[in-house]
Amino acid sequence: MMKTLLRPVLLYWTISLYFSLITPASAEDTLMPSPPEIAADAWVLMSYQSGQVIAGSNQNQAHAPASLVKIMTSYVVGKELKAGHIHGDDKVVISENAWGQKFPGSSKMFLNVGDEVTVDDLNHGVIISSGNDATVALAEHVAGHTAAFIEMMNREAERLGMQRTYFTTPHGLDSDEQATTAYDMALLTRAFIHDLPEMYGLFKEKSFTFNKIKQGNRNPLLWDTSLNADGVKTGYTKEAGYSLVSSASQDGFRLIAVVLGTKDVNARRNESKKLLTWGFRFYQDLAPNFDKNTLKKAKVWYGSPSNVQVELGDGGVITVPRRQRKSLDHKVFYNSNLEAPVAKGQQVGKVEWYLSDSLITVQPILAAEASEKAPWYKSMIDTVWRPIGRWFNDQEWDHRDDKDAPESTQ
Repeated sequence: MMKTLLRPVLLYWTISLYFSLITPASAEDTLMPSPPEIAADAWVLMSYQSGQVIAGSNQNQAHAPASLVKIMTSYVVGKELKAGHIHGDDKVVISENAWGQKFPGSSKMFLNVGDEVTVDDLNHGVIISSGNDATVALAEHVAGHTAAFIEMMNREAERLGMQRTYFTTPHGLDSDEQATTAYDMALLTRAFIHDLPEMYGLFKEKSFTFNKIKQGNRNPLLWDTSLNADGVKTGYTKEAGYSLVSSASQDGFRLIAVVLGTKDVNARRNESKKLLTWGFRFYQDLAPNFDKNTLKKAKVWYGSPSNVQVELGDGGVITVPRRQRKSLDHKVFYNSNLEAPVAKGQQVGKVEWYLSDSLITVQPILAAEASEKAPWYKSMIDTVWRPIGRWFNDQEWDHRDDKDAPESTQ
């Protein structure tokens, strides 16, 4: 009798113990990390490797850039150095326009008219000391005059996809038409780190001395031992408020944080640190492996070759919550109306990544080789078969707008 009574009790406690053991882990696996509250007019957190925006607020809202403009100034100068159009040991004669006294009450290198200063020193003066006078000196050396240099800045912004950014100065002092966004600044910083890694190393230098005047780097995160920050740039004007573009890495995972329009120097430091710490705590880069049956060659109509090898954009990396890896799912799409010629690097498809049925990112599938237009006698079979393929695919796919329904899937 006693055994009969004990059996249901034992069963109950066994089941309760089982669920008490598995429930915490299951809850942790499904926990979605909410972004922190950030006291800034606009902000964004981006993974450097994948280019994914992890979190943001007003990230595409126009904002006065202040000295963040100097990131683009240094990028243009760095590209000119890399191309060999100018050299680090070039001597730049300081003009009256680049005279330090032209910039009262703002950051400068304290340049004097007639000084001969190397491009290398001016670079340090812009990146570390945030010298407004140094930006004008470099602009005149690179392009002859500042207006031409600003044209170069805006062309680079357009090439990089900074759609809501427009520069009117090389230094960032307030100007009615000059504007940028948190997202655009993250995009520029990502390009800088990738394209100019050696020059990017200057952003972590803590001080620079010129003409016996020592000036410290204004980025406070460089002194924070809890972060491995190595850049990037502070900015302040009355119109812009206090802003900071920062970047740090942990175990090969690099994040870029942008905060625009905080109330003071402490706020821009604290809000940036808050973003980076949260990102490293809850997110990671992941490089999924696809077998040859999942990531197949892309069919090119009338092409030679008629099927091209493919690869994933951004190195095949996606950025995901650390506790959500098992909930990831994906769909692979190809453009079934791809015609020759196809250039290497051209988008030929996409991978959509889902987390619990929510789309989190879209990876481009790129042609890993070119396909030229085939002679007519080699493409006759495509002339026959392509109309049949079109009959089965009645939805046109446009890789420029991922909201459109793709026409084929694997």
